[in-house]
Amino acid sequence: MKSSDNPMSKAHAAPRCTATSKRTGERCKGPAVRGWSVCRFHGAGGGHSAGKDHPSWRHGMRSREWIETRAEINELVRKAREIERMI
Repeated sequence: MKSSDNPMSKAHAAPRCTATSKRTGERCKGPAVRGWSVCRFHGAGGGHSAGKDHPSWRHGMRSREWIETRAEINELVRKAREIERMI
């Protein structure tokens, strides 16, 4: 049987996943996704987009934009109080 006859020959020849087990400390040994150093189980190409497209998006009050906005508002309030104390 030729190596070209086996449909899994490319998967067997692929670079291996670099993820390690917490429990045993051994490598995953799964084939890494092209362009990634880990396999599909360990996060290659995974994850959701941030913001309203995320499945668990509710109201956005804890989004990056709101956190930055609240920080700016708090800074303005601090400055206003500081100016008030000076008067």
